[in-house]
Amino acid sequence: MKHLLQLFPQRSVEAKAYADFLATAGVERGLIGPREVERLWERHIYNSLLVTPFLAEGASVADIGSGAGLPGIPIALARPDLKMTLVEPLLRRANFLIEFRDSQSLDFEVLRCRGEELTTTYHHLTARAVAPLTRLLPLLWPALKPGGSLVLLKGENLTQELADAKAVLARIKPVEISQHAPLLEGEITGKILVLRK
Repeated sequence: MKHLLQLFPQRSVEAKAYADFLATAGVERGLIGPREVERLWERHIYNSLLVTPFLAEGASVADIGSGAGLPGIPIALARPDLKMTLVEPLLRRANFLIEFRDSQSLDFEVLRCRGEELTTTYHHLTARAVAPLTRLLPLLWPALKPGGSLVLLKGENLTQELADAKAVLARIKPVEISQHAPLLEGEITGKILVLRK
């Protein structure tokens, strides 16, 4: 928790409350496994913030398949300038997100729907462990504003996912595709894929 004030300068109390809520209600409701509690900060909360440098000031952002609120809630807490929407189709998960939001009087929106059902467009879309690129890209591309970007947290198999999605990429024609391996405390903790429309 040594990064708490640095990464959440305006909402460190709420960030700590979120970690506590994940470690208790999140485990009880099966949203995260009990073994994840000891690495909650590094693996889940801090890791979620790796996308924040790629999100424009004041932008509208939708986190697709938000689940327990990762990466959406840490992003919203670290970047109160963003207009954040958490998109989650399952009722019990959506209720978890609403319950935390209301307990902390936060202003992000929770939509209970699938990413492909969005009727609004956003400057940025984020997702973590939702689906492989071959399925994810065609579903989400229509929800992006022109000039907007998908900012995805990905793992070690990113190169293979990009190769598998070659036909999809040729169809949607991103203006730019970039990969980033951000550093947090000197360790590579994930890969970020950015596709600009």
